[in-house]
Amino acid sequence: MKTLMAMSVALGALMLAGAAQAEIKIGVVVPVTGPNAAFGAQIKTGATQAIADINKAGGVNGEKLVMTVGDDASDPKQGVSVANKFASEGVKAVVGAFNSGVSIPVSDVLQEAGIVEISPASTAIKYTERGNWNTFRTCGRDDQQGAVAGAYLADKFKGKKIAFVHDKTPYGRGLADETLKALKAKGGKNVIFEGINPGEKDFSSLVSKLKQAGVDVVYFGGLYTEAGLLIRQMRDQGLAAPLMGGDGIADREFSQVGGPGSDGTFMTFSPDARKNPKAKATIDAFKAINFDPEGYTLYSYAAVQILKQAMEATKSSDGQKIATYMQQGKPFDTVIGDISYDKKGDITRPDYVMYMWKKGPDGSINYAGNEVP
Repeated sequence: MKTLMAMSVALGALMLAGAAQAEIKIGVVVPVTGPNAAFGAQIKTGATQAIADINKAGGVNGEKLVMTVGDDASDPKQGVSVANKFASEGVKAVVGAFNSGVSIPVSDVLQEAGIVEISPASTAIKYTERGNWNTFRTCGRDDQQGAVAGAYLADKFKGKKIAFVHDKTPYGRGLADETLKALKAKGGKNVIFEGINPGEKDFSSLVSKLKQAGVDVVYFGGLYTEAGLLIRQMRDQGLAAPLMGGDGIADREFSQVGGPGSDGTFMTFSPDARKNPKAKATIDAFKAINFDPEGYTLYSYAAVQILKQAMEATKSSDGQKIATYMQQGKPFDTVIGDISYDKKGDITRPDYVMYMWKKGPDGSINYAGNEVP
């Protein structure tokens, strides 16, 4: 009897061990708290839905995907702590981070641990230019986005006074630098180039300087909170110049912070993935949970899809095997369209378009469907 019991216990232990092994951990590092939590919610929700859909369809290589979330609060040091935690927990791949300034140090920790990172939102050039084998993204880069913004400014605001404001972060400063470079290449120039601090709330002296310079348009490199406060204070002080920003303002929180003055704001972002016919079933799934998959939601969903396809193609969850396969330039079928990668981990079909935030029939101000030529 004791022998039978011992065998039963041993068999049970083996079954539990098998169950424990039959899962692949996917880490999601995003700002759950802090000023960029709205973007964090987009990325987290996108990954959550993708994992649920994949598991419902049978998982990956006979294993279920299990998600673990780490809050980086948009702080590089906190992001590194999350990355170290993921490495100790046996995470096989990571989706995130949002901020380029977090993704860069996080990717260094993950590379040492043999873990692939796919960011749905980090556009800083440096992220994929350091020679790391583990860095990928489903979005474009600041130089690609800046080229579109700079060309638009040179064409539509030719001879006008253009001001540049940035938030001093790798993302915000990098985007402003690239846009200004593209503007100058087209023969344009700027009258102001100023930096603000993330978290700053009072822009009265900056707005006064913009007014004194008689600026016709303000380009802002940064995120939606500061952009919203800036446009609100510009209007409060009687400055009617439009604002132009990048993908860092692609959340409805921008117009909620900016108020009525956000109407007419220009913004570069990728083509609206919600219009992709391939994404209809996924969009319906998000609608079922009353979540609008705006901004980076579908870019996060796509990141998980890519990981699934790479793991299945290599029949492995080993980071370097996955990365090597991804770098071969083979197309991945995703909700945002077919994606393939170069050796650096950048997408080979970069595309940005210009949007304008406009007030809709319901009174809300949004960019959806408002592409401008």
